[in-house]
Amino acid sequence: MSEPVIACDTELAARLAGAAGRILLEVRASGLVTGKALGRAGDETANQFLIHALRQQRPDDGLLSEESKDTQERLSKSRVWIIDPVDGTREYSEERSDWAIHVALAVDGVATLGAVALPGLGAVLRSDRPAALPPEGAPLRMVVSRTRPAREAVAIAAAIGAELVPMGSAGAKAMAVIRGEADIYLHSGGQYEWDSAAPVAVAAAHGLHCSRIDGSPLIYNNPDTYMPDLLICRKEHAAGVIERVAGLPVTEA
Repeated sequence: MSEPVIACDTELAARLAGAAGRILLEVRASGLVTGKALGRAGDETANQFLIHALRQQRPDDGLLSEESKDTQERLSKSRVWIIDPVDGTREYSEERSDWAIHVALAVDGVATLGAVALPGLGAVLRSDRPAALPPEGAPLRMVVSRTRPAREAVAIAAAIGAELVPMGSAGAKAMAVIRGEADIYLHSGGQYEWDSAAPVAVAAAHGLHCSRIDGSPLIYNNPDTYMPDLLICRKEHAAGVIERVAGLPVTEA
């Protein structure tokens, strides 16, 4: 018997992200694999679930996943699902909580809706249920990679007197701004579309500014899925951050 079709796209995204998160927690709790093997098992298991579910629920849409071989088919589609089965595989395998599952729908290149599950925190943030943003920090807080903070982020934080908040996955960092754990997320070390599509959809729905670090729009479903940089922050800080980024000295490659 076929499964019933979930008509609402955002409900589908949230249910998929939440279910994948529960699967990943069970895989980790089993204790049958650890370390890097746990990360690989989590990626493969969550990806298989998400891919099969999306193909059944939305067979006519395009699909892009970090863990599946990309094809040119999606480029002819207006609607494309962009997923990251485990964003922060290292954090997941180290049994930390700062990892996420991303499920987004891009329509004509725009990250229109999505959900980000934070299984370690028992939360699923979604674009159709925006909440009021908590008060900003004093001083401001900039969330950065816990292992390799971006040069631009460190420089801007110093210029505006912001505290650095180290954290794992891109999804966890973006959701930290929504959750009131940070005020600015600036990344310039390079990502891919699946790293930011769902976080951007959810962050924008919550009233945050989302763009490239030069202020240009984020465009998805490109032939090349590499995305050099990302800025997610409270709208009142966007112009100042973008201006300061433009004034940074250019470093030679």
